[in-house]
Parts: sequence; C-alpha cells; structure tokens
Amino acid sequence: MINKDVITIPGLAKLLGISRIAVFRKVKRGEIQAEKIGKTYIIPLKSLSLALGRTISKEQKESVGLAVKKAVSEYGEALKMLGNE
Repeated sequence: MINKDVITIPGLAKLLGISRIAVFRKVKRGEIQAEKIGKTYIIPLKSLSLALGRTISKEQKESVGLAVKKAVSEYGEALKMLGNE
C-alpha cells in the first residue's frame, strides 16, 4: 500500500536535492517532523511547508507577537516619530 500523504527520508532528500544524512540530521534536531516506523522514518507532507520555512508554527507566531509588543512598548514613541518622517 502506498500512502501519498507521507514521504521517506531518501524521498525527501531526492526531492530537495540534498543528502539523506542532511535530512536525517534535520529530523534528529526536530527541524523536520517525522515518525519512526521500524527502521524507516516517515515525514507527513503537510509538515513539509513548516520545515521548509514557508509557514510558521503557532508557537513561532506567538513568539513574533510577543517580540512586536515588546518593541512597541519600549520604542513606541520613536516608531511614531519615524512614521511621521
């Protein structure tokens, strides 16, 4: 049975044009979400856009939001002045 919703490490390596080892290291570092089944890792295709940097996760969105709030609270007046120029 072929599942078209997942890809293996060698398949992703070929798709990206990088080595299997490079993909494996990204999986081990948590940069690419994967599940180990026996000796094989499978990678859900829906998680690839996140891994490739095309989308950001909920946690990343929250982190960016907090950084923006902090910048506005600390530099709000300076930002307003820059906006008027």
